[in-house]
Amino acid sequence: MTLSPIPRSSPNQEPRPDGVPVDILLVHYTGMPTGAEALERLCDPASRVSAHYLVDEDGTVFALVPEERRAWHAGVGFWLGERDVNSRSVGVELVNPGHEWGYRPFPPAQMEAFAALARGILDRHGILPHRVLAHSDVAPARKEDPGELFDWRSLAARGIGLWPEPDALDDGPGYAVAEAQDLLGRFGYEVAASGVLDAPTRIAATAFQRHFIPDRVAFGLDRTFMRVLRAAVRQAEAPVSR
Repeated sequence: MTLSPIPRSSPNQEPRPDGVPVDILLVHYTGMPTGAEALERLCDPASRVSAHYLVDEDGTVFALVPEERRAWHAGVGFWLGERDVNSRSVGVELVNPGHEWGYRPFPPAQMEAFAALARGILDRHGILPHRVLAHSDVAPARKEDPGELFDWRSLAARGIGLWPEPDALDDGPGYAVAEAQDLLGRFGYEVAASGVLDAPTRIAATAFQRHFIPDRVAFGLDRTFMRVLRAAVRQAEAPVSR
């Protein structure tokens, strides 16, 4: 698919800091009633929010901020010890009303456009599969987007993102709080190894489920969750072939 993004410059941008790699692709939904409202807000200087791209439901792509500049899309977040997610990420917003305004599946035309856009972003910056993330991954206490209807699995089959497939190496006990905290932290979430099933652990586990086990959101640290989490960490930490 050949993309021809429509230029629509947002004033909400600034230079990226020197020496910080762009190594995250961060996926959002707009969470507003219409795409037109979302585009207006992303380009409104009073909103102080933006993204590098906006993908409408019909597959139209708007280019809002050049990739070499810092857009304001992630807000307060965390991933693998880093808190300034904006400085090291490219942010893509997908038009969808979200959980507040009538959450619905992402249409095929939109997903095709996103896949083509994402493939280019990953190639330009060398972003690894396990660093294609949801907004809810880096800010799980605040965000749910792009949510459980976003088809991460089919994207991973096309080389965009990670989709863990457990095997015998990932067998073990379910409801292993200390192990889950260790693995969630190693994968990237902000979770302390307390051995207690506290609120941050529950929140991070739900975010992980929303991304990687969307039919089992809020099922807890059961055997399925632990197997998928072990597989995700094993695959993320595997040596990268160049």
